Amino acid sequence: MNRPYNRFSPDRRDFLYGLGASLGSVALTSLLQADEAATDSPKPHHPPKAKRCIFLMMEGGPSHIDTFDPKPELSKRHLEEFSRGGEEQSAMSSGKRYFVKSPFEFVKAGESGADICSEWVHLKERVDDMCFFRGAHVESVNHPTACYHVNTGNRFGGDPGLGAWVNYGLGSVNDNLPGFVVLPRSSYPQGGAANWSNGFLPARFQGTPLRPEGSPILDLNPPPGVTRGQQRTNLDLLATLNKKHFANRPGRSDLEARLNSYELAYRMQTEVPDVLDMEGESEATLQMYGIGDAKTDAFGRKCLLARRLVEKGVRFVQAYAGNWDSHDYIQRAHGSLIRSVDRPIAALLKDLKERGLLKDTLVFFCGEFGRTPDNGLRGGGKSYGRDHNADAMAMWFAGGGTKAGHTIGATDEVGGKAVECVHHIRDVHVTLLHLLGLNDNQLTYYHAGRFKQLSQFGGQVIEELIG
Repeated sequence: MNRPYNRFSPDRRDFLYGLGASLGSVALTSLLQADEAATDSPKPHHPPKAKRCIFLMMEGGPSHIDTFDPKPELSKRHLEEFSRGGEEQSAMSSGKRYFVKSPFEFVKAGESGADICSEWVHLKERVDDMCFFRGAHVESVNHPTACYHVNTGNRFGGDPGLGAWVNYGLGSVNDNLPGFVVLPRSSYPQGGAANWSNGFLPARFQGTPLRPEGSPILDLNPPPGVTRGQQRTNLDLLATLNKKHFANRPGRSDLEARLNSYELAYRMQTEVPDVLDMEGESEATLQMYGIGDAKTDAFGRKCLLARRLVEKGVRFVQAYAGNWDSHDYIQRAHGSLIRSVDRPIAALLKDLKERGLLKDTLVFFCGEFGRTPDNGLRGGGKSYGRDHNADAMAMWFAGGGTKAGHTIGATDEVGGKAVECVHHIRDVHVTLLHLLGLNDNQLTYYHAGRFKQLSQFGGQVIEELIG
């Protein structure tokens, strides 16, 4: 039986798991509980369509109505008074409410004729590789709980992130790199690092965040004055001493893992810098991702790094962009955000496809909720925005066995609720796991007296999304 991790009363081993994001701690948490993997040899429950996943997390709640789900009816009702009745509302919702039309034009793009806001200048060229899903909904209209819900399946935090579950079930492809890498913004999302935590799973499955500024991982390089040769000599001497020490303490797998962590840290120092170094990329590739352009550089680097990481065997990469919380001036706010991620995301899809990686790489685009068809009037009646909406949201998939060139599901005539092919976020999670070869009902971990799973209590594969 797996030993449950107690986050409320950590012992000495558990304390070591949370030391931080330095290279030593990354290596240690990767090895400390190798004896506690899901199985002796993690493997899919059924043949997978995807081998890896890139999760593009649009923090703040992008408006489906202003990105991928046009609503002509809103133009007819623009500024008519709106009542939401007794439904749950966010703390930002107050006073009279009015229908608000989208400030953007929409076009039919690609051979599939997908609906897409015209601000997506580059992404509209990739819609035939994408599967838009308009039937998803969540439960919370508050950012921290909604972020936890989308990322971990639990609104209240403390559970493993989606990437942690995937790595627990499938194991590592490249033992020299973390299996779950997170590319956050300089400010962490609401709820913080708990969005990519290992939760009650062994600590080696937690996401490893790469710092957006400075050295991506602390202690990545040897200390000043220490060469790689000297470091290798020191490790060889240490290994000799440790071998004698361990010989007198047989059966101590935790001790053995701690000793092996030195070797993993050394290997990571060799491989990680090469993955992070983009100097070998062509000028055309850098330009395609928008690197060097002030508007697109930050997310362009994340998308290019995501491609490089999955190429090297990282199982799950999550890249954050935001903040999409546009209660005011949605044309200016969403317009600017779309332009900051449009070229990088389109480049990622194109690059993966040209390299033959898209067919078995699942790319997933999602926020923590959608936005309402209404808002109050601010700024003298000229400031149109939207409130939080848990009943409809923007979401799409590409690659990894999803149904390319299709739009699945629908929202009502004003975009307030999903009304066709309606599925809770737990079903989205179950479908993501299914595409990766994992059965949510079999991917469990014993904790606090019961076997737990990502969906909490089971879910349904959304067959309409699968190609």
